[in-house]
Amino acid sequence: MPPATRAKVIGNLPIEPTSFVGRRPELAEAKRLLSVARLVTLTGIGGVGKTRLALRVAEDSRRAFEDGVWLVEFGELQDEALVPDTVATALGLREHPAHPPLVLLTEYLATRTLLLVLDNCEHLIDAVAKLTDSLLRSCPDLRILATSREPLVIGGEAVLRVPALTVPDATPTPQALAGSEAVTLFVERAAAALPGFALTEENLEAVAQICRQLDGLPLPIELAAVRLRAMTAEQILDRLTDRYRLLTTGNRGAPTRLQSLQMSIDWSHELCTETEQVLWRRLSVFAGSFGLDAAEGVCAGGMVDPRDLLDVLASLVDKSILIREEAGAAVRYRMLETLREYGREKLHEADEFDDLLRRNRDWYEGLVLGARSEWIGPRQPDLMVRIAREQPNLREAMQFSATEPGGADHALRIAIALFPFWLSRGLLSEGRYWLDRALGLPGEVPTAHRIKALCADCLLTSNQGDIAAGTAQAEEALQLADDLGDPGTRALVMHAAGYLAAFSGDLPRAVACLEEALEVFRTQGNPIRQISTLLGLAVAYGLLDDAARAIEYQEQALAISEATGEFVYRAYAVCALGLALWKTDPQRADGLLEKGLRLSREADDMLATAMCVEAKAWTAIVTDRARRAALLFGAARTMWQRVGSPGAVVPKLESYHEECERRTRRALGEQAFESAFRSGERWTAQETIAFALGEDLGEENPQPAGAATALTPRELQVAELVAQGLTNKAIAAKLVIAQRTAQGHVEHVLAKLGFNSRTQIAAWVVERQSG
Repeated sequence: MPPATRAKVIGNLPIEPTSFVGRRPELAEAKRLLSVARLVTLTGIGGVGKTRLALRVAEDSRRAFEDGVWLVEFGELQDEALVPDTVATALGLREHPAHPPLVLLTEYLATRTLLLVLDNCEHLIDAVAKLTDSLLRSCPDLRILATSREPLVIGGEAVLRVPALTVPDATPTPQALAGSEAVTLFVERAAAALPGFALTEENLEAVAQICRQLDGLPLPIELAAVRLRAMTAEQILDRLTDRYRLLTTGNRGAPTRLQSLQMSIDWSHELCTETEQVLWRRLSVFAGSFGLDAAEGVCAGGMVDPRDLLDVLASLVDKSILIREEAGAAVRYRMLETLREYGREKLHEADEFDDLLRRNRDWYEGLVLGARSEWIGPRQPDLMVRIAREQPNLREAMQFSATEPGGADHALRIAIALFPFWLSRGLLSEGRYWLDRALGLPGEVPTAHRIKALCADCLLTSNQGDIAAGTAQAEEALQLADDLGDPGTRALVMHAAGYLAAFSGDLPRAVACLEEALEVFRTQGNPIRQISTLLGLAVAYGLLDDAARAIEYQEQALAISEATGEFVYRAYAVCALGLALWKTDPQRADGLLEKGLRLSREADDMLATAMCVEAKAWTAIVTDRARRAALLFGAARTMWQRVGSPGAVVPKLESYHEECERRTRRALGEQAFESAFRSGERWTAQETIAFALGEDLGEENPQPAGAATALTPRELQVAELVAQGLTNKAIAAKLVIAQRTAQGHVEHVLAKLGFNSRTQIAAWVVERQSG
């Protein structure tokens, strides 16, 4: 991606925000508050449009945040303990082996000018408030925009209540109707539902009354508008009026807007057929989006004939109960949280709640067990994508298992099956959370399941550097395995104990444990365990300076991986072999590392990608391509930061890094190195991989023809002040910004233009102005 457009897409906001109607005063006020307060919370009842307003504010504010605008959605999260992990995941960060998510977040955000949008905080209010307070105290250039049904109540918070859309009065004029936000929204949604719909003299009064009686709330207005496919506006108004009176009689103590929202959902429910109502309440069991296969497996039966389920789903989409989403080659469905909560109440009323949760748990347990059995194979990337999409539902399944009497074994089986996914995606803390929780549940479970869970937990724990906890888990697993007397189970323990020993520095024990495990795994013919053990032995022998044995085991792991068609372990094996050869055979190593990059990109494995990019920087300087090495060093720095790693997995790799960086600095000179390093540091993962693979060599010369357009308006302003001879301190005072911010702008200008000094910036400005 060329530098001229990169700044426009930093972050993870939707590329095309949800359509936005009205809200001009609220939009202006939210922007004003965000300019003076570091935390702004948009409050209001469900369905009032808080999220849409937040997304519009964030979209309009992108240019003010050089490190991007990032959306964190909490609507599908139920566990407060996972709030920091969810924020880290949204930012693209992976766990640091030795740091908890809060520390990782603080270190990452401390030097960035960035806006976080925290959406749907109300059910996690304490955890979100605690995290927000901590981050704002430690990260001076961070700002947060939150949406919640109640304020976070922490120091410095600015609260903006989001009101309903404006509605016409009882006797509206055509001009008043045209200026009503609620009517505008109704007409927009009505035209989408019924092409050709327009306000006429016959329907304008009914439309105005619908908007008034729905109190200007966007959600019920949209649900009403879609009914025009089957009813006239007058018929909608008649049904709406009757239903509103009934609800008011039944719940006089509720706020008017809550009555209106409840009424609109009740009314929408009444318009559904009985079969649609049954499926609606059953589909509310899903925590996030879901596929047709999940709906068939969990919700079919009784009144919902499996043969008719797809048609009923489509009808619920038409009636705006479900949202249809494209997910690659498949379609998934999602229910608004307010409608999901309503459906769950109906599940309780029908006495189906526990039964549906159990069916949901059993179906997702089957899904992950099947995925685990196919993990080593050509479908691995597709399985990883599917499991990533199903994370909210899998958490719901584990949560139910953790609270259901006798559910411990189900919780353990799901967590064990998810272990390779958590490890490959770097979700170490989340994996430990669920494994620890499952292991702590009361109830009888098969000893073999407990041992497998302890071993998985030990491996995650070891990767995070918690040697004490890993040792306790390995000792318990070993005791249970010895009591069981099964060689295969003991081999699992030896595998985990071997990695634990390697991480703790006891390399002879690591080799002994892994060799014992490998002998059993080879007898069993289990490819995933063989590959993992071989890679562990390769690392251990490499640390013992036995390069020949290390390469031998790496090649064995690679052969098994290639034969099975899997991606994750093959990427690690190829990368490890490249690391072993980078000094003695850099050309061969470079080819292996490129192969590893393609595999890690296919598997979306950022850790393996970072390892390959780092090693390619070494091969670049060894083959006298100093500028390329500096660019890759900068890109690797960002990737290591995103995966939560310092980059030095073992001391010897750290010494290699230091050796190559010193050599690159000497070859380029300090200023040229820093300029190239900063350019690479700003690349996205996709840009980095493309450059490393030779798919995009434009950054070898980082000053494109349109260099002026590569700078943001603020950077152009800073460049002109540099040309006037102002220091960073003087620029900060002139622009009323922090000195560190001014320094960052100057560094960005230097990097984007490929310059090494302020004098070059001044000359460029003069040439630009004279030209």
